[in-house]
Amino acid sequence: MVDGGRLLPLFEPPTIHDPPSTIHHPGKVFVISSPSGGGKTTVVKRLLRRMPVLARSVSVTTRAPRPGERTGRDYRFISPSVFARMRRQGALMEWARVHGAWYGTPKRPLLSALAQGQSAVLSIDVQGARKIRRLLGRRAVLIFLKPPSMRKLRQRLLRRSTEDREAVQERLAAAQRELACASWYDHVVINDRLEAAVAHVRAIIRNAGRINGRES
Repeated sequence: MVDGGRLLPLFEPPTIHDPPSTIHHPGKVFVISSPSGGGKTTVVKRLLRRMPVLARSVSVTTRAPRPGERTGRDYRFISPSVFARMRRQGALMEWARVHGAWYGTPKRPLLSALAQGQSAVLSIDVQGARKIRRLLGRRAVLIFLKPPSMRKLRQRLLRRSTEDREAVQERLAAAQRELACASWYDHVVINDRLEAAVAHVRAIIRNAGRINGRES
C-alpha cells in the first residue's frame, strides 16, 4: 500500500490514535474485508437491504467490470488517469493496488455521511482497512469475513469464472497472507452459510450502539 509516496507494510497491525481534528462525526465506519472470493460484496449487499439506515461508500477501481456489475452500484469504474488525479487532489481516504488494479475510497461522500450522524459500511481489502483504522481510530469497526476453508475458497473462485487457474492460484496465495491479518480485526466472522454470516455482521453493527432499531 502507498501512503503519500511511502510504502506501508501490508501486514503490520495498524497503529490506533485519535483521528485528525478536522474530522468531526458521531457515526461509525464498519469496514468489512475478506480474501478475494470470501463474500464481502455479497454480504454487504444483503446487509444494506436489511439495514438501509447505513450509508454505503462505493469504491472506485481501475479494473474492468465483471459480468453483472454496474458502475455506481458495485464500484465506480474509472480510468487509471482519473484515479491518479483523485489521488493527487486528495479525494481518496485510502487507496491500494490489489491484483493488478487500483482501488480507493472516495473521501467526500464518506465524511459527509459521518458528519450527518450516519454510520457507513465499507467493503475494502486489508490494506484499506489498515489505513481507515489509522485515520479514524476506534470510530472504525473492522470485521473480517473468513472462508470456512481454503478448499471452499478455491471452489468459490473457480465458480466465479472471471479468472484462469493461474490467477486463482495467485489469489489463493494472497488469501493466505490476508488471513494472517484477521488477528488485528475487531471481529472475525466465518462465512460458511451466507445468511448466518449476514446475521452475525448485523448483530455486530447493532451492538456497536449506533443503529437503534431503525433498520427494516
